[in-house]
Amino acid sequence: MRTSNLYKNTGKIPIASRLSLHYRKLMFSRFMKYLLPESHHLILDVGVTSDDRFVESNYFEKMYPYKDKIVCVGTEDGSHLEEKYPGIQFIQVYPDMPLPFEDKKFDIVFSNAVIEHVGSKDAQMQFVREIIRVSNSFFITTPNRWFPIEFHTVVPFLHWLPKPMYRKVLSSFGEKFWSKEENLNLLSKREFRQLFPKGTKLLMDSIDMLGYSTNLIAYGKC
Repeated sequence: MRTSNLYKNTGKIPIASRLSLHYRKLMFSRFMKYLLPESHHLILDVGVTSDDRFVESNYFEKMYPYKDKIVCVGTEDGSHLEEKYPGIQFIQVYPDMPLPFEDKKFDIVFSNAVIEHVGSKDAQMQFVREIIRVSNSFFITTPNRWFPIEFHTVVPFLHWLPKPMYRKVLSSFGEKFWSKEENLNLLSKREFRQLFPKGTKLLMDSIDMLGYSTNLIAYGKC
């Protein structure tokens, strides 16, 4: 499994952080409504960060009530989460490697805003396959490519260009980190759906603002 260093020094803008927290709270509410987790369910959170400077960082660990049932993984050192949220178990994983768990180990796998950072379409498909392999149910979210503002750069509309052109223009603006596919590969609803193997019991939803979908949600049973 490959995940990028999402919290590199990229100058994240505070207003984006505040908006992110608002919409992540909405997504957490959908998670609780759709997956109906109970106190005995074992949960895997794929994609925690070592950086807790932002209010939205590791929000699942903050909000989920049954912390002793959370196992979280990330490519960065998130061991501080075990101290911050007693009961949680953290395991570090490595880019391009399978998740270190047996098949169907977890009742639910949760992953928020990670899949757009794992690289190419093939890498994203492998990311989904690994989540499905270790889970009985899943809840995966990603920003919607067709929302007018791209929240990593806070640049409107530019990401609607064909992806090669978008990356070239973004790089010319000085956003070299976010212009690379391995760091940011935004998905439309159709592209997101196509990442799931045929036969997956897949449902989709979105979080909306001003008539546009800001975030896409894919969830279901394996």
